[in-house]
Parts: sequence; C-alpha cells; structure tokens
Amino acid sequence: MPLFAIYAHDKKNDGPAIRAAARPDHIKWALGLGTRLRMGGPLMSEDGEQMVGSLLLVEAESLRAMEAEAKTDPYAKAGLFERVEITPIKWLLTDGQPV
Repeated sequence: MPLFAIYAHDKKNDGPAIRAAARPDHIKWALGLGTRLRMGGPLMSEDGEQMVGSLLLVEAESLRAMEAEAKTDPYAKAGLFERVEITPIKWLLTDGQPV
C-alpha cells in the first residue's frame, strides 16, 4: 500500500486554541488508523515551545483516498489548518528509529 506524508500548517492567530480543543479527538483518530499510521507528531515552533502543525506518514490505497481520509481528522474538521500538503513518499532509509 502506498505511503503518504501529510504536512499541515496551523493557522497563525487562533491555531493554538483550536489545536488544544481538538487534540484529544485528533489523537484518537490518528491511533484509529492502526498499523497504517507509520509515524506522526506535531511540527514545532523554532524555539521548540509551541505546536504549529502536524506531520503524519500514513499508508492508503491512493492519493485520493488519503485526501478524503485526511478531511476526517478532527483537526481538519475544526478548521485548524492554514495549509495541508499530502504527498506520496517512498520509505527508504532506517526503520523510523533513531540511528
């Protein structure tokens, strides 16, 4: 099954409040992807103090299927993201663990 990178940037002004309110449901949604979720976590501000976006690596049948599924993310439904990029990716190096 193809692997996709979901790279989402939060809205600047009200992003932190939206993220905080939707976070429990987002985590539940992401974990509900099961083994198709290969990696996920927040993008951080330059100082490492604030969550400013999301990065997920997810297996899906197709780009169209991944785009549709990404719209079901509680963060997306809450209007958190300013911009979302979904791109096919080929896992090449390491198994995701620190080297």
